[in-house]
Amino acid sequence: MLRIAICDDNSRDLSHITSLVESYKKNKKTDIVYMSFHNAIDLLESLKKKECDLLLLDVLMPGFNGLQAAHELRKQNDKIEIIFLTSSPEYAVESYNVRAHHYLLKPATEDKLFPLLDKLIEKLKKPEEAIIVKSSSSVFTIPYKNIEYVEINAKTIYFYLTDNDVKKVSGSMAEYEALLLKRSGFIKVHRSYLVNLQWVQQLNQKELITLTGRKVPIARTVYTQIRTAYTQFLFKEADELTNTKGGINRD
Repeated sequence: MLRIAICDDNSRDLSHITSLVESYKKNKKTDIVYMSFHNAIDLLESLKKKECDLLLLDVLMPGFNGLQAAHELRKQNDKIEIIFLTSSPEYAVESYNVRAHHYLLKPATEDKLFPLLDKLIEKLKKPEEAIIVKSSSSVFTIPYKNIEYVEINAKTIYFYLTDNDVKKVSGSMAEYEALLLKRSGFIKVHRSYLVNLQWVQQLNQKELITLTGRKVPIARTVYTQIRTAYTQFLFKEADELTNTKGGINRD
């Protein structure tokens, strides 16, 4: 089942996108439930109580806009997929900062929206890619996309996760470093820290700040390299999004 929340302050646009979702549900004979909202405040309050797989979110809304709502949502939920709805492509880079799946230009149409829903349904069926972590007493997995950064301290590895949880295991950074650095977005910022750039919201000369507000030190000798890598990472993702016909896509 695909659970969708739709938010747009324009009643006509909200009705239009809702009718497209209903049409998809009937045409594809797919199990979909959806709810609609006229403002971001009501949306966020509802999502505190109800689970959702996909958010179709208007960017330009009075008061609390779509980008602000997405930033708030990401503090509690890193799993929900977000598709921004807007008449302008100017917010492409900002939409990546909240890990938007797609940036759909209005007016939304079946040929633009339906393939996205097809991909999301297929994605929900696939198991998440995860790293296998072993300790002397257990073995467990951590989805790569849930890792903000990894720290080594006194022969203990700490995995800091997007839900504010921390997993720790005895070992050395070498046991995980090569595997993580093969993944797009992971980079070594200090001899004791590996960071997932997709969760960096601010980069300073001495440290970076993750989406959950954690601070990670940056070695002075690699700051310029990290700044370049982070900038390239953001714009590479934004370019891939904006080059998709009819919107910007992030798979």
